[in-house]
Amino acid sequence: MRYGTTIVDDIGNEHPRRNLSLALKGEIEKRQKAEPNKDVARIKSEFESLTKSANDYDKSLADVRREEKAFLAKAPERKIGFEKTVTDRDAKIRKWCFEAMESAARAEFYGQHIELSYDYELLARQHRMIAEQLPDIASVRRKTLNELEEVTAELERAKQEDQSQAKAEFQQYRQDRLDQRKEEKANLKKLYKEGQISSKAFENEKRQRDLAASEDIRAKKQLLPVEMLSDRKRYLKHRLRHDEKQAITVLHSDIADLRRKTPIEISKRFPWVSYLTISVPGLGQLMLGQSVKSIFFFIGTLYAYLIAIPYALGRGNYRGQGIFGLISLAKGGSRLDRSDIFMIEGVIAIILLVIAFLIFYQSFRDVHKNEKRMIKGIRINNWFETRTVAKRSGFPYFASAPSALVTLFIVLLPIAVTVLISFTNYDPKHQSKFSWIGLANYKQIFLGEGIAGKPFWLITGWTVIWTLFATSLAIFIGFVLALLVNQDRIYGKRFFRTIYLLPWAVPAFITIMFFSIMFSPDGPLTNLLHQLTGQIINIKDSPWGTRIVLILLQGWLGSSYVFLLCTGILQSIPKDLYEAANIDGATGFQQTRHITIPILLFQTAPLMIGQYTFNFNNFSIIYLFNGGGPFEPSKYGNTAGSSDLLISYIYKLTIQKQFQGIGAAITMIVSLVLIFITWIGFSRSKSFREEKL
Repeated sequence: MRYGTTIVDDIGNEHPRRNLSLALKGEIEKRQKAEPNKDVARIKSEFESLTKSANDYDKSLADVRREEKAFLAKAPERKIGFEKTVTDRDAKIRKWCFEAMESAARAEFYGQHIELSYDYELLARQHRMIAEQLPDIASVRRKTLNELEEVTAELERAKQEDQSQAKAEFQQYRQDRLDQRKEEKANLKKLYKEGQISSKAFENEKRQRDLAASEDIRAKKQLLPVEMLSDRKRYLKHRLRHDEKQAITVLHSDIADLRRKTPIEISKRFPWVSYLTISVPGLGQLMLGQSVKSIFFFIGTLYAYLIAIPYALGRGNYRGQGIFGLISLAKGGSRLDRSDIFMIEGVIAIILLVIAFLIFYQSFRDVHKNEKRMIKGIRINNWFETRTVAKRSGFPYFASAPSALVTLFIVLLPIAVTVLISFTNYDPKHQSKFSWIGLANYKQIFLGEGIAGKPFWLITGWTVIWTLFATSLAIFIGFVLALLVNQDRIYGKRFFRTIYLLPWAVPAFITIMFFSIMFSPDGPLTNLLHQLTGQIINIKDSPWGTRIVLILLQGWLGSSYVFLLCTGILQSIPKDLYEAANIDGATGFQQTRHITIPILLFQTAPLMIGQYTFNFNNFSIIYLFNGGGPFEPSKYGNTAGSSDLLISYIYKLTIQKQFQGIGAAITMIVSLVLIFITWIGFSRSKSFREEKL
């Protein structure tokens, strides 16, 4: 970066350089840019007067810095002299008075040299501000302390005096006020019995009378000498804490405004500190003068070098080898070593390293940004400014950080392990130790080979059919029932709404098990079908019979939620829309088509898409009704049945048959397809496009 002849402050105002040495370098750079063929020596000769002024400036600045060093060294002597003039017994007031006197002396010293440096100008104005405001803050504190001492003494005297008469007067007032309240409530009760006021008005008026009596009694009690003085004492103590804190905050805010308006000049042109300290977060902040902020980054440094990196190298692992365990997967290890443990600890190591990397990056980014600001002339934030910015804009990050960390380990960790397992030969023969096999599992699935080939595509087809028909049927039933119950001509709406909500209110597994028993070979519904048709029909032994019953059953179970959702939305539709439609001559069907359905779809589209996703992975109804059967080994092998969905198939494949590798691969395929389809559905919905999800 170039020196330039001007610098900018934090507000964006340009200021001429006061450091003549840097100004000379800026002029030389400017001339070199305009006349690139001229060398530096010739350019310097043309700026002979400026070069002489720069040399004189450097000498003057060095002399002033020596004077400054000697002046600051005499601060303890000045404090001894100040102590003779300050006799206040309060330690905080004495401290503020000493600081004000010292700041006045420093303001006078730096005020003589403000033309040399913007730093001296800032120090002069800053100390002048401190010297002006701290005495006022100390004066207010002394006044409050004096008043507090007086009130405390009065309170002690009041406690020693006889307060029996005042208390008796208060008790008499309290009893009179309670009697008055009782009489008022009796009058209200009389009006209520005569029918002049409603029951709701009666209850509201009684509450108002109780509240008014309580307020009057409390106000009278506070007029007692002891109570009044105690309240005054509490108020003064609050003022000591609150007013002083507010006054000091105002002082720091004023100083922050000065810092933003006063630039800084440094000779550095390249942000080398950020690169030099990249391996030690916090060191760069310390070198730039942000000592408090550096503490937080130093904690990150300790985390990286004492926790993350050692764990990634295998230190502190349960059985694994850190990040190297992902490569070996316990190959060649002892009998107790398991590949899944090595994999899990390897993923944990990566997560810890990623967190450490983010700390390193954030530290580097912070230092690099501040260095570039200083080169431009902008002063970096002190601790007060940093803390203010953090309180104002950092709350979302502080609030979400704990949940983000938890999410990493309870969501990201299982997902990452599942992804990695899909590339291994984790099967019944390799339960303890498995190895990497690349895309073999995915190849087997797509080509229809092996244990998961042909069944996968058959089950996928049925899962799609199930999802579309079962969910659409539930939405249709719930929507139609909501429309019917919402009609003004329907009587007994509460009764019907209660009946329609029963499938949702009753636990689903009870309903599923009930119908499973009813459709068993000797079940009542099976016998009924036999009596009606004259043939033995065993639904559970028929693939499509089981599938049709499952679709109908899920349509009924899922309709309650849709019914409740649509009922709430229908009741919120303004009646004015239908009245306007009636005036325009629209029929009931046209009103439903052009008013009711669009509003329902707009409000419920995201939730309806969620219903499709839920039924795609509806494990319980498949498992509880017929265990995924009936089973057809010629089509599905011994791992699945004709009514199994992908979710129940994955369960049997991984939990029952121990084919975790191929099961993880199927899980990944299903998840990606489901995410893609759900995203397509959301993105095409009107509520998503209008950002009203």
